[in-house]
Amino acid sequence: MATATRPDPYAVPHPALVERGFFRLSVADYHDLGERGILTPADRVELIDGYLVVKSKHKSPSASTVVRIARYLDRAVPLGFMVRSQVPITLATSEPEPDAVVARGDLRTYDLRHPKAAEVVLAVEVSDSSLRSDREYKSGVYAAAGIPIYWIVNLPEAKVEVYTLPSGPGDDPKYAERQDYTAGDSIPLILDGQLSASLAVADLLP
Repeated sequence: MATATRPDPYAVPHPALVERGFFRLSVADYHDLGERGILTPADRVELIDGYLVVKSKHKSPSASTVVRIARYLDRAVPLGFMVRSQVPITLATSEPEPDAVVARGDLRTYDLRHPKAAEVVLAVEVSDSSLRSDREYKSGVYAAAGIPIYWIVNLPEAKVEVYTLPSGPGDDPKYAERQDYTAGDSIPLILDGQLSASLAVADLLP
């Protein structure tokens, strides 16, 4: 008896299918697929703007950077905030898994649910092969959700891009300001409008 196999998640859809469009999932639908065991952690997907998107695989330099950033942020955030790494946040039409997040709360706040947009004060993506999508696509998702600060740790260009002033939801959500920090700079860690610490870019990059 033949065994069922899963489709290749990296396969490119046939152009005829692209022309017809795709069915989009709600966050509730996405949760239901997980609860039923249809989607498992082995599937390595996240919900982005209603679409199931395959998560980028981190090579050694980017994986090490993810761990390092989470550690430095954890040391820097004051009481009342916590750092989460590569686990979900729940937005209106998305449930991404940023490489790092600073959210309001403590180690027990999110035992029964994921942080919501209003609770997230910083989202961080470590970008190598994912740089274009993190700049052009995920930035819009985070801006639409009103997440106040978004960092892209840009490994190919050895800098950290800091995005602020999100537009909120709309036809073309985006951040109004961007400032780049390179190896000789320090990034101000601003949480709820207050300067909490400064992180040296050289400490974060490989």
